[in-house]
Amino acid sequence: MAMPAQQINHPSPRGKNGPARPPFFVGLFNPIASRLLRGGMPMGPNALLTVRGRTSGLDRTTPVAVVSIDRRRWVIATFGETNWARNLRAAGKATVTVNRRTEPVAARELSTTEAEAFYRDTLAPYVDSIPLGLGRFLLGSLLGAKEMLTDPQAAAQHHPVFELRPATSTGSPVDEAPPAG
Repeated sequence: MAMPAQQINHPSPRGKNGPARPPFFVGLFNPIASRLLRGGMPMGPNALLTVRGRTSGLDRTTPVAVVSIDRRRWVIATFGETNWARNLRAAGKATVTVNRRTEPVAARELSTTEAEAFYRDTLAPYVDSIPLGLGRFLLGSLLGAKEMLTDPQAAAQHHPVFELRPATSTGSPVDEAPPAG
């Protein structure tokens, strides 16, 4: 049986072929979250991310959590090499929609070294600041991404991180931000 052309022609730079599979409930939750977010309902750190498909060229929209700390923003591929992460890597730009407001952004994938520092020095303290251990429960138990908090080196290998910056009309970033960490 032959592999689909997409898997042959677009292998993941992280060493896996094909997109990752999120837990079953994500397929149930995403359509509901998308409708609520599209309607302007605030849902914590969640936003709609619209990225041009790397093979179809069509815009693809999915709900994602945007980590915002000290006027910087990141999106994390919590479930690994998902299609939205592969599309964002290929496009380098996207649109983020929050409260019915859209913003074009430039996206830069962090290197493995930068991602490791991000998980250790930025994400872990942020998650630990969420009251009642709710952040650790959501990320570690419910979403199955415990290594983001316990093993930053492994997390950097399996969960791509993209920094988002406001984009100009040409799609380039407005300014260069220092590396995460």
